[in-house]
Amino acid sequence: MDPDSLNTPKTSLTYTLYVVFLRVVAVACLWFSLQYWAMLVGLSLHGQGRFDLLSLPWRAAASSLAVVFPVAALGLWMASSWGPVIWMIGAGAQILMYGFWSDMFGSNNLVMPMHGLIAVVYGLFRLALWLEKRHRDETIRVDLP
Repeated sequence: MDPDSLNTPKTSLTYTLYVVFLRVVAVACLWFSLQYWAMLVGLSLHGQGRFDLLSLPWRAAASSLAVVFPVAALGLWMASSWGPVIWMIGAGAQILMYGFWSDMFGSNNLVMPMHGLIAVVYGLFRLALWLEKRHRDETIRVDLP
């Protein structure tokens, strides 16, 4: 069977780095989810973080994030469009937990700058990919006078 097109477009370096970035963030999301699951089943914090021993806000937050982060990791690893959206839900929840409601959840000085840096790098990648697509579309046009 002959291929439909002999000239398949090459992926750009920007897109390849973008996918690598998404996969690194996916591994971090998987790590977060494993931490939350270990806490909820009593494998970490010397069993003090088991679901039945947590306060109501911690129960809601930890169980939600234990589900959100693996889903985000899957979406990010596949480089799908919904992966970053789910990551933003989990990151926003953690920023609210440790930033605004630190009296209930305690403080975590690493989470907020890390999520902020990831969001900025993600935005820069999306901008670079958009500019690259715009440039590619401009050079392909042959209908201009």
